[in-house]
Amino acid sequence: MLPTQALNLRLARPPIPMTHATTWKIDKVNPVNDLVICLTGGGSYRIAEEDVTLSPGEAMLIPAYTRFRGAYCGDGAVYTGVAQHFSLDLFGRGDVLGQMRLKRQVRLSNWAVLEPLVRHYRDSPSGAMATLMQHHQFMVILLMFLEDAFLGWREAAPGTPQDQDLLSMQIMFVASRLAADPVGSGVDEAMQSVSFNPDYFRRAFRDRIGMTPQKYRELKRMEFAVSRLGQGHAVKQVAAELGYSDPYFFSRMFKRHIGFSPSNYRLRRGGMDLDPPVPPVA
Repeated sequence: MLPTQALNLRLARPPIPMTHATTWKIDKVNPVNDLVICLTGGGSYRIAEEDVTLSPGEAMLIPAYTRFRGAYCGDGAVYTGVAQHFSLDLFGRGDVLGQMRLKRQVRLSNWAVLEPLVRHYRDSPSGAMATLMQHHQFMVILLMFLEDAFLGWREAAPGTPQDQDLLSMQIMFVASRLAADPVGSGVDEAMQSVSFNPDYFRRAFRDRIGMTPQKYRELKRMEFAVSRLGQGHAVKQVAAELGYSDPYFFSRMFKRHIGFSPSNYRLRRGGMDLDPPVPPVA
C-alpha cells in the first residue's frame, strides 16, 4: 500500500466552471498550479513567453507563480471549460510537477472517455471547499493529462537530496499508474519513463512501498477483481477481464492476496458473513 501521506493533492478551491463570451480577457498570476481544459469555443493565451491556443478536447498547465494573459478566440461559440487551482507534493516536500518536463498544452488522447467526466466535474456542486469526491475526480483527470504531457524527468546529480526526491517521485508515479490501470498497464510499460537503473529502482520501490512493482501490480489487480466480484460478475468473467486464461490460477492468486477464494468471496458478499479480508501478502 502507498504511505497514507506520501502523495498530497490539494485543491485550492472547488473547480472553476468557465463560461466566456467574445469580450473575455484575463491577466493574472496564481500562487498554485492551474490546469485548464476546453470544452467548447476556444481561448488564446500568453504564458511567460509562450503562445498557446486551446480548442475543445485540449488542456494546458499553468505553473504556479507564472504570469499569463488570455482572450477569447473562438468562432462565435461560447468558450466553456473548467479550471482547477491545485498543488501536488510528495512527503510534504516540493512540487511533484516541478520534477517533470511537460508539454505546455496537449490534445487529450482519450477525450471520448474523459469528456463526460470533465463535464460532470465542471458541473459538480460548488462550495467553500472542494469535496473528497472532487479530489478523487481531479486526480483521474490530472493523471490522464500527465499521460499525454509527460516528456521526461528533470535531471538531478546522483547521490544528492534532489536525486532521492526524484526517485521517490518516480516511484509514486509508477505506483499511481499501476493502481489507475490494473487491467492494462504492465510493470515494464509503467517503468518506461523511469530514469534510474531498473534493478535499483525495483529495490527502492520495494523499500518505500513494501513490495516489488510486480507484487504491487498483482495486489491492485486483485483489488479490481474484488470490486468486480462484489458487483456480481462470475469468477471466469473476472479472470478473463484480467487476462488469466486459467481461472484456477487466477483463484490461487486471488486467495494469496485476499485471503480466500473468489467463489468463497462471492458467497460471503451474498450472505451475512462480511468479515474483512486478511492483510495482503507482501
